[in-house]
Amino acid sequence: MYQTTKRPDSPVSIIGAGIAGAWHALLFAQAGHAVTLHERGDEAMTDSTSHWAGGMLAPYCEAEVAEPIISRLGLRSLDIWRRELPDTPFNGSLVVAHPRERNDFERFARMTEDHRRLDAAGLAELEPSLEGRFRDALFFPAEGHVEPRRVLPKLHERIRAAGGTIKFCSDVSANDLDGIVIDCRGISARDEQSELRGVKGEMILIETREVQLARPVRLIHPRWPLYVIPRENGLFMLGATSIEAEDTGVSVRSALELLGAAYTVHPAFGEARIVEFGSGLRPAFPDNLPRIGIRDSRISVNGLYRHGFLLAPALAELTLAYVHRGQIDNEVMQCL
Repeated sequence: MYQTTKRPDSPVSIIGAGIAGAWHALLFAQAGHAVTLHERGDEAMTDSTSHWAGGMLAPYCEAEVAEPIISRLGLRSLDIWRRELPDTPFNGSLVVAHPRERNDFERFARMTEDHRRLDAAGLAELEPSLEGRFRDALFFPAEGHVEPRRVLPKLHERIRAAGGTIKFCSDVSANDLDGIVIDCRGISARDEQSELRGVKGEMILIETREVQLARPVRLIHPRWPLYVIPRENGLFMLGATSIEAEDTGVSVRSALELLGAAYTVHPAFGEARIVEFGSGLRPAFPDNLPRIGIRDSRISVNGLYRHGFLLAPALAELTLAYVHRGQIDNEVMQCL
């Protein structure tokens, strides 16, 4: 049976201060709960999956390969990002392709919505650095992006401002805690959710002042799409692979393909300085869909796969609606 609704002021413990845990802590604290957010790592969060994420808020682009539920939750998340962090960049995103990937580019256009096709002149007007690089592009004006390593501390600050408590270096289990417990540990939750697997996503951080971009650029690629995501101070993130492996290194092959593809987006990337290689393990269930599991006052939120920053706000809102009103989303929630 599903648990009956809880008082709005019931204490809530959340395990895991990555993007899923942070959004849960913020929404529950704002709703009047006494929230404690536990994180086994330190405040730098360098061991978290969120540390290695791209931070793309792109539900329309993801519709090319993702299930409709990802678009539904993702679109709701865009509204929550705008409401809670109004300085979030919503400059849209671009999709481009070289002539040899023309068929895949047209397929991408057919499989997605809410985009505008730009010719070469329109692309150059939007992103002057890409002038003469591609004959056309798809522009998704409603999409956005965040820089994970900057936005997580902002969310943590908002949690504290709403009255929540964050305990770093706090390695606890649900059995150690009373009241409502929400488990947002990601891949570490396999001790209780054996179906979870890790999907490696590799990234490279580079620096150059020769290219300026205002929004992510997605290059159609024969193996995976390359993302060039602008960050502050001349930095760009190149990502991201999706490899069924659970090591945390970056392979030579992946590095060559990511760097080579970036060079084809703009030759100036060939002179960029490599700042960092890294990878994170995205938690995924066999169907690659998110899941909110409910067992009495214990709730687990997991399986965000490669959509963590896109889905986390909407999933937190669903969890809060369940706790307050017993509201069930049958596409996402399961009784454990």
